[in-house]
Amino acid sequence: QVQLVESGGGLVQPGGSLRLSCAASGISIRNCAMGWYRQGPGKQRELVAVNSNGGSTTYADSVKGRFTISRDNAKNTVYLQMNSLKPEDTAVYYCNAQFVIETYWGQGTQITVSS
Repeated sequence: QVQLVESGGGLVQPGGSLRLSCAASGISIRNCAMGWYRQGPGKQRELVAVNSNGGSTTYADSVKGRFTISRDNAKNTVYLQMNSLKPEDTAVYYCNAQFVIETYWGQGTQITVSS
């Protein structure tokens, strides 16, 4: 059974930083495209960043230059480093694994950016 477990969420002040982790089990992320998505209050889920198993990376325009996705295949874990956080980054953040035509989601972790 594939499981993706996010951690690292919480409350942070504007301008602060957080790092999210997504630990995978039941699947090797080495063979997957790994991504982070988010869903803000009253909004649809949107792509934040995705890292293909070939190494290419795509970011949403709203997070370019502030967020960095990375992976440690040996630890079967993907990360999202978030810097210069803004109130509009407040959302539930979801980890996503894409293997061929199969898609897996984590349960989500809440990020709240507020003073």
